[in-house]
Parts: sequence; C-alpha cells; structure tokens
Amino acid sequence: MLPGVPVSLTLIIVVTAVVYIRGWFHSTLPAWRAASFFLGLFFIWVAAASPIASFDDRMLTAHMIQHVLLMTFAPPLIWLGEPVKALLDRSHDREEAMFLNEAPVSASRLMWIQQFGRVLGNPAFCWLSAAVALAAWHVPALLLLGMHSQAWHLVEHGSFLVTGLLFWWPVVQPWPSVPRWPRWSMLLYLFFATLPCDVLSGLLVFSDRIAYPMYISMPRQSGFSVLEDQQCAAAVMWTCVTLVFLVAGTILSMQLLSPSFRANETLPERSPKVVEAI
Repeated sequence: MLPGVPVSLTLIIVVTAVVYIRGWFHSTLPAWRAASFFLGLFFIWVAAASPIASFDDRMLTAHMIQHVLLMTFAPPLIWLGEPVKALLDRSHDREEAMFLNEAPVSASRLMWIQQFGRVLGNPAFCWLSAAVALAAWHVPALLLLGMHSQAWHLVEHGSFLVTGLLFWWPVVQPWPSVPRWPRWSMLLYLFFATLPCDVLSGLLVFSDRIAYPMYISMPRQSGFSVLEDQQCAAAVMWTCVTLVFLVAGTILSMQLLSPSFRANETLPERSPKVVEAI
C-alpha cells in the first residue's frame, strides 16, 4: 500500500466517527448501538489502514483476514449502530422545530429515504452482489491485479465493504429498510450465503496445488509454506464466516420464536407517521 493511504483512510474513518457521534448525541439511540458502530469502524480500520494491511501482498492469510473483516464483521456492526437514524433523529431539536413551525424531518425527505431503502434492500440483489464479489476477487488474475495496482486494490476493498453492507442490510434491517421477504426467509438467506464460501474454502483447504502463484516470490513472514498459508487462509474464512452466520441465524431464530414477534405479526399493517417515523 502506498505511503499516505493508511493515513487518509484513518482520517476518513475518524471523520465518520465524529459525524456519527454528533448525531448520536442528539438522538434517542441507546449506547450499545454507538458501541456497535464504532466497533464496525474499528474493524474497517484494521482491515484497510492498520499494520496488518501491509502484509496482504505477502501472506494470503492476511489478505483473507481483510476480506472477512470488511464483508462479514464490520457491516452488521455498522448497521446495528443505525447510522441513518443517528443522522436524522433529532429528538432534542423537536421543540425548536415546533417553535419554528417546521417538521424535524420533512415528509418528502422521509418518503424518499424509505423508498431508497426499499429499492436497496432487495434480498436477491444483496445476496447476489456479495456472492459475485467474493467469487470474482478470489480469481487469481483479479487478485494479482489488486496486488499490483493501488487503484484496483482500493476498488477491491471498497467492493468487499459495499457488498458486505448490502448483504447484511436485509438481515439487520436498520432504518429505513423495508422488509421485502418474510423474516423467516433470512434464515435460508444466511444458509445459502454460506455455500459460495464453503465451495471456495473447500477448494483452497483440500487442494495440493498453489492457487495463487504470486505469493511464491514474496518474502515469507512466518514459518508457513505458501501452500500452508493458502490452507490457513481458507480455514480462517471458513471458520469465521460460519461462526458469524451461525450467531446471526441463532439471533433471528430467537426473534422469530419470541411472543412479541408473533404478536406483531398478527397486527394489521399500519401506515407510518411521516414526521414521527424516527
């Protein structure tokens, strides 16, 4: 990674954190959501701007850790932080807004945001985007391109983060997401999402051939051979993704079985209030 890039990425992450915390202080969101958002930002920093980022062109395991952090760990934590709501929820400003005879958030603005959330949150599109990004960037030619080009390296990491955010959007359902499929279908959504990961991990773990020859000429940073590094990288992805999806599926199952969820499912659908939607 070129000198100065980690500093720039760190600055962007810090600015994002400042903007979020400023909105959070004026919102009614609990503290655990802010903690979740900051942990997600921290994982992004570890993957893209920390010292570990300098090893991704020398060890496939380091490269895989970056991918897992950007696609699997950071996105759900970011969405659990309700970033959009933190920026738009101005509960403490309502008295001032009423004095000025203004709505805290305009009706047209809320409708536009909710419509955007509905279009963006199509589970089929979100699932396919993540699967394509995962498969494409593990093709040896594209991985080599990302290693030799700083611009493509940033595109690679950006695509992992963006598709990771898309993938977790219908699962976490942060505001202003609008459910497109029944909630129980997210269990199948997560299950089928493990299949591309399982196939890729299995090929790398059980293969006796080196899939990424570009690492042969790189100086070794550990006692691992290139093939052992490849197997370790696959094991990291296989284990971490399976564990995170299992935790998410367990939480979803508990929600589906809770009496409060079943009670809400039986209530008639009501139109949301525009001004008080957040």
